[in-house]
Parts: sequence; C-alpha cells; structure tokens
Amino acid sequence: MAIYLTKESKVLVQGMTGGEGMKHTRRMLAAGTNVVGGVNPRKAGRTVDFDVPQSPAGLGSTSVAVPVFGSVAEGMAATGADVTVVFVPPAFARAAVVEAADAGIALAVVITEGIPVHDSVAFTAYARGKGTRIVGPNCPGLITPGQSNAGIIPADIAKPGRIGLVSKSGTLTYQLMYELRDIGFSTCVGIGGDPVVGTTHIDCLAAFQDDPDTELIVLIGEIGGDAEERAAAYIRAHVTKPVVGYIAGFTAPEGRTMGHAGAIVSGSSGTAQAKKRALEAVGVSVGSTPTETARLVLSVLSRIEDDQGGTRG
Repeated sequence: MAIYLTKESKVLVQGMTGGEGMKHTRRMLAAGTNVVGGVNPRKAGRTVDFDVPQSPAGLGSTSVAVPVFGSVAEGMAATGADVTVVFVPPAFARAAVVEAADAGIALAVVITEGIPVHDSVAFTAYARGKGTRIVGPNCPGLITPGQSNAGIIPADIAKPGRIGLVSKSGTLTYQLMYELRDIGFSTCVGIGGDPVVGTTHIDCLAAFQDDPDTELIVLIGEIGGDAEERAAAYIRAHVTKPVVGYIAGFTAPEGRTMGHAGAIVSGSSGTAQAKKRALEAVGVSVGSTPTETARLVLSVLSRIEDDQGGTRG
C-alpha cells in the first residue's frame, strides 16, 4: 500500500522538453515511474527518447520513447494518465495547473519554485474545486519507493518499508530517508514550504493513518506559520499511530525571516520551540536534530516490535 502514488499511477510531465523536465523525467523513468507522456503545445506529436540506466551504478541502459501531447486533456485521453508533474517556469505555473485541473487529473505535483503567492492561492483553490489534489508548489514531489517517483526526490536513498514521511523541507526529506534507509518507507511526501500549499501535514496524516502498511509517521516541519500546531491538534483527535517529529529552525536568530517563504516568525508564534511543545503535548516525540529524530524512530519501532512479540507470546 501507499498514499497518493503507486506503481499503477500513469504520469504526464508538463514541461518535459525543458532542461529540468528532461533531466528529472529520465530519473523518474529510472526509478520505475510509468511516465506515459509529456505536454508541450509547441512540440505536440513528437517523441522524446530517453536513455534510461538500468541500475543505480549506471551499468546498462535502455531507450524509452515518450510521446509529447499538446495538452493535458490530450495526454489523458491517449494514455489514461492520472498524475501530472509540473516543471514549467513560475510565470506559466498557474495556467499549467488550471489546465490540468480542467482536464480532470487526480494529482498535480507542482515542483516549480518562485510562483507568486496570489497565483498559488488561485490555482490551489481552483484545483480543489475541480477535485484535483495539488502537492506543492515549491516541493520535491513524492515517492513510493519501489513503485513510483513523481518529482525530484532521489530514488536510490530508500527502499520500501513501513514509515510514512511528510515534510515541508526537501533537503530534510532526503536526509531522513537516507538515515532510515534500512527500515524503508511506504510513501514520502514533500509538501513544500511556501505560505500556500495544496496538500498539508494534516492531509498526509489522515492518509497515512488509513494506510494499513504505514506503521509510524515522521512529520517534518519548520519555523513559521502554524501548520505544525494545527497538525498537533489533528493528531490528538484522529491519529492512533505513533508520530515522530522534527522542526527545522531551532537555531534561527530571533527577528529574522529564514529559509522558505513560509518561514515567517512573529513573536513567539511560529518558533521551533512553540511547535515542539505543541507536538510533544499530544505525544509526538520530537528530535532536536535529524539524526536524533532518526534514532527516535528506531526506538519507537523497537517498542512496537517488542509489544507485538509480547502479544504473540
């Protein structure tokens, strides 16, 4: 099992023929993602050949031909695609997402950073009204290891497993995946750190709670806003699985905006300590560093295994 993305997902790439789109489409194909087409109105009807490595070491490759369609609707009609990954420049991102939502795509993963906030507000609301889930913007995407990878997350740093991960930070997504690579993950979702995102911590918590193959949830937040405090309230009311957290920004200097556009701190509101207290108050173990967070995960999983052994015994 997984959330949002499985081996059955059929993926379009909006902006596939650009530099970033080409590079990451090749990486997605190498990870086993079923990329069924690209979208570029100016290059519709063409086919792009990707030289895809067959092993992490790059030993051996195969050529994969991916068709280019003039619109998301054309691509969906021809392939049955249900996911799109958006690599278009910021000025065109709003139109790209609206096009995907109008076509009825189930999931749009918006990698683009630097999108004006008013555009993000507009297209996330529009997509919600059309029944399209947005992951992002300004995010690394999501990966279900061993099944599919939609975005820019390195596929070779984790294997399938029983941890669900939701994170504001792309870099910390990668670090926790690497630190816990021997345990593995059901799905890892990078939701993005902008002030407006389409999928929240709470959305992912709900999905992981319902996923039978996710035993433990890792929640990564950062200074700014109140998303983590709202997630804590949701955990108290709805989540029965163990949650381990990490908040980036414990050493951030007071009175200064740091990192992502969403990392804005006002007084004591939005600080790492305030978020840590809110999560710990509902039973979430919060690490002070990514490495300590990984150790907490291992400790909790060990207790789960001991409890299950005692029950079986």
